[in-house]
Amino acid sequence: MGLGDDGVRSCDQLARKKLSPHGSRVFSGGRRWLWQDFTDPDLANAEAERRGQKKVSRQLWHLGPKIMEVDGFVREHRDLDIREAHPELVFLRLNDDAPLPSKHAEEGLALRRHLLTANGFSDLDDWLTVRRARTGAKRDDVLDACAVALAARDCVGCLPEGNAPRDALSVPQQIWF
Repeated sequence: MGLGDDGVRSCDQLARKKLSPHGSRVFSGGRRWLWQDFTDPDLANAEAERRGQKKVSRQLWHLGPKIMEVDGFVREHRDLDIREAHPELVFLRLNDDAPLPSKHAEEGLALRRHLLTANGFSDLDDWLTVRRARTGAKRDDVLDACAVALAARDCVGCLPEGNAPRDALSVPQQIWF
């Protein structure tokens, strides 16, 4: 939430630093103009280069429609307390700030599952098998959603701390965990 014109947000930079050596787990670079003005990622990235900005990854590009959907919702519902969270920051917190293995490896998935069950999630095995079937969600998607739910229930911090910086449309730029 809270998109700048250049794709640089202090909350992303702080999250990358906190997740080191796995800072790449934080996508950064979202800009409203990318998805408002372009439907082709190559043309959008050419414009970013022309502006002297970093390109966006294909992963971030494909998240763009959902980012814009959330951005519109947040701007239309300023009366609600809507906060951005990052599952990897939640898992880091639950793991006593020790870096976790990749969520794409069995070891990383097992550790994330363990951390969630230790923090009150029951029936997680059912969610990861039966309930997930034919939804299109991957196991790591389910675990990430659970971590974000924990951030909503038991938030302990945010990046940056204190009052959130705001983008040009006054949307906060802060990540909770």
